[in-house]
Amino acid sequence: MVMSVFRERRSIRKYEDRPVEEEKIREVLEAARLAPSWANRQCWYFIVVKDQKTREAIAATLENNPAQKATATAPVLIVACADPEQSGKMKDQNYYLVDIGICMEHLCLEAWNQGLGTCWIGLFDEDKVRPILGVPENIRIVAMTPLGYPAKYPDERGRKPLEEIVFHERWGQREP
Repeated sequence: MVMSVFRERRSIRKYEDRPVEEEKIREVLEAARLAPSWANRQCWYFIVVKDQKTREAIAATLENNPAQKATATAPVLIVACADPEQSGKMKDQNYYLVDIGICMEHLCLEAWNQGLGTCWIGLFDEDKVRPILGVPENIRIVAMTPLGYPAKYPDERGRKPLEEIVFHERWGQREP
């Protein structure tokens, strides 16, 4: 069942004009909450935005982003934030970025499981979004996704075959 969610999930950019049930929103947030994190620090915070004017204001900051319209028209926008001080850093690796990546993928996969669509948004101007949502300066806005019932399902996009991306024992060795 999990593999079917992996295979079938798509980035959705067109949504039906109907609200998402609170129970489903809670379930996708619960999936994100259950994600693993560096040293179990759980540095994440989520802002659930339903207000149309707020979603439109955020969408206006997404110049040249293919998810701009989806941000304004989906019934919900979920914004994932992180407190870098609650996370870890080793050898110039900021683990809050990894932690948010994992929890957002949990969120997106559970949304698909619930019959909802998402579209990961990582290209945005954090300094323009921050005042719209009142996010404090010490908190990073890392990712966001529209959330709603898909109005259109894109075709499957190709994936590289395993033989092209997997090495055995050392870089460049194709055969086990």
